[in-house]
Amino acid sequence: MSNAKTAAAICKKEWNAKASRSARKTINPIRRIVDRCKLLPNPGKALITLSIGDPTYYGNMLPPIEASEAVNEAFAKPTSHGYLPSCGMEEAREAIAKLWSRNGHVLDTKDIILTSGCSHALEMCINGVADPGDNILIPQPGFSVYITLCESLHIEPRYYKLKPEQNWELDLDDLETAINSKTKAVLVNNPSNPCGAVYSAEHLKQIIDICEKHRLIIIADEIYADMVFPGNEFHFMGVLSQKVPILSCGGLAKRYICPGWRIGWIAMYDRMNILKESIQPGLLDLSSRILGPNSVMQAALPKIVANTPQKYFDNIISQIQNNAEISYKVLSTAPGLKPIMPQGAMYML
Repeated sequence: MSNAKTAAAICKKEWNAKASRSARKTINPIRRIVDRCKLLPNPGKALITLSIGDPTYYGNMLPPIEASEAVNEAFAKPTSHGYLPSCGMEEAREAIAKLWSRNGHVLDTKDIILTSGCSHALEMCINGVADPGDNILIPQPGFSVYITLCESLHIEPRYYKLKPEQNWELDLDDLETAINSKTKAVLVNNPSNPCGAVYSAEHLKQIIDICEKHRLIIIADEIYADMVFPGNEFHFMGVLSQKVPILSCGGLAKRYICPGWRIGWIAMYDRMNILKESIQPGLLDLSSRILGPNSVMQAALPKIVANTPQKYFDNIISQIQNNAEISYKVLSTAPGLKPIMPQGAMYML
């Protein structure tokens, strides 16, 4: 074939520019609506956004002054701008290990992997325990990102029901019914988004017992750890579990009112060393794909968690509870609506 004919044939060839299966399966319904919608606001009324759990949106809730000072100090250091170990710098991991050690259960630095926000931690855990074709059990109703993460990885999201009449506790019978030979983990969100539920130690132990019976890992979304209203108590699943390994996902975003800082982590509670041979090193390998959160925030992290006073958290939870009580009172008068007063987090269903 002549050069001219070859060039002509190439010009007629169609571009094979089709998004990958993974890209096509990655659908975040909240972000699709919020990021892509174009609204023409009513000029006579202010727009009230109820779309995402961002407490900073209106500027009435801000990160603690101590956190901002720690970030400014870290930014000024010439040593805060380089590459760090993919699982996070030692001092930052040590600070989180200390922060989430409770009731005699002491986490070690090796039990912590820093991530780019809690969503990244969840993605790593789901990716680290399940293969395409396996399934993860997730709550219904639940945070829509769980579905996004599973489906983008070709992992089936299977659902277990929550009971609104029991403050959104898990339907334990439904949970056990959903388990099959392809189930690799149960994802538990406490305190809950979008329900605002805070589970008792007794209820969490019931979930742990089912997972022990079926030899299932628990992925605990505990981003709202300690964000509970007075009269309720938060319990880490990893502290309650004696045998079942718990991959606890957390971060600064909600409690420290800084979702855009993208600081998250995985804390591994594994008394029986079940994760040691395969899943723990697998998660460390997965961390090398993104190389963790940015270096400045990691450098600031130890001082953020050490210096933020309890009165800051008390003030934030007081504001959230007050908002919840007002919303509950007003919505309770609306025909056809039955709100359930939350016990913590920053949501009501």
